Order: sequence, then C-alpha cells, then structure tokens
Amino acid sequence: MTSPSSPALPTRAAKDVEKYLLPDESAVVATRRHWAVLIEPTVKFLPMVVVGGWLLLFDPENRVTSSAGLLALLGALVYYGLRVGEWWMRHFIVSTRRVLLTSGVIVRTVTLLPLRRITDLTWKETLLGQVLGYGTFRFESAGQQQALSEITYLPRADLLYRQVSGLLFQSDWGGSGGAAASGDDEGNLEPPPSAPRRQADGDRQDTEPIPGLPPPQ
Repeated sequence: MTSPSSPALPTRAAKDVEKYLLPDESAVVATRRHWAVLIEPTVKFLPMVVVGGWLLLFDPENRVTSSAGLLALLGALVYYGLRVGEWWMRHFIVSTRRVLLTSGVIVRTVTLLPLRRITDLTWKETLLGQVLGYGTFRFESAGQQQALSEITYLPRADLLYRQVSGLLFQSDWGGSGGAAASGDDEGNLEPPPSAPRRQADGDRQDTEPIPGLPPPQ
C-alpha cells in the first residue's frame, strides 16, 4: 500500500505494491531491472530471425525449408517475447519492512526477505555496469541460505544502495530506529515489555517478616 511519502510508481509496479504489501507498509523502492538485461536475449534473438527469414525466403517453393524457416521465426518471437515480458513484469520492491522480488508472466512468484534478517549488503558494478548505469545487490542474511540473495541489473544501483542502507541502519544515524533495529523476522514491531505485576499484601511471601528470635540467655 502506498503512502504520501512513497515514490510515484509505474502502473505495473503500483499494482504489485498494492497487491503484495501489507496495509501499514509503504514502498520506498519499486523498479524494474535495467534494460541491459535484454542484451543477451537480443543477441540470441537476432541470428535466429536472420536464419529463419533466410530459410523462409531462400526457396519459397520448397516446403521443407519454408516450414523450417517459419518455425525458426516463430520460436525466436516466442523466446524474445517471453524475455521481454519477464523483464516488464519483474519488480524489485523495498518496503519499510521487507525486500520483495516479483516475477513471472503467466505464474506470478513473490520472493521476500525481511529487512530485519539482512546482516550485510554488497553493491557491485562491473565496467559495463558503470557505463550503462546498473549494478548488482548481494544480501547476506542470518540463518540459512535465502532465495533472495542476489539481484542483478538494478538501475541506479548507487541511489538504491543509499536508500536501502538508510532503512537498515537508520538507528545508527540517530533516528528512531531502522528496520533492522527491532521487530520480529517479518518486521512486525515487538510489543513493549509488560510492567512487573505488583502483588497484593496478602500474597507477599518473599518479604514476610522473620518471627522474632528468643532473647539470648
């Protein structure tokens, strides 16, 4: 659920935030991966199109080569369409409690990691990433290996790094407490400690007066 302090979100990201965040959560980050993630599928897609088109047009009267060319073109289009659709539907979301990665075109999958469980955050930029403006986040968390341990091709990774760090370590800056400072594994605030129960005078046993001792002889 968005709040007045949440950033303006694209339509698809806003739907994910509305659907997967709790009513008292707000989105701090919601973004797709960088378009550079489509470079590899594009490099694979173009040769398949060229080969398929060549087979289709080489001998239109030959049903074997024409059929092979048509299948190659259809396969290339389906492959590339799925990759573009996955890029469009996948979002990296950081709320005030959790890190989420939504993915899937036909079957939607949501992977989450509570901020409280994150013990270390690593940001890495390759040379190409520095040129195009993307980076990789690696999360170290308490407990067993998490499914959401590394997210690649994040745009403006330096800005995202500062935003996520601000959530994790806000208490170190003198704030009211970051997400890692308190709460359970799901980010829920822990209840305040209950005041010790005062016992009625009739229930006191540990402070009962010791009966008087007989005077020494």
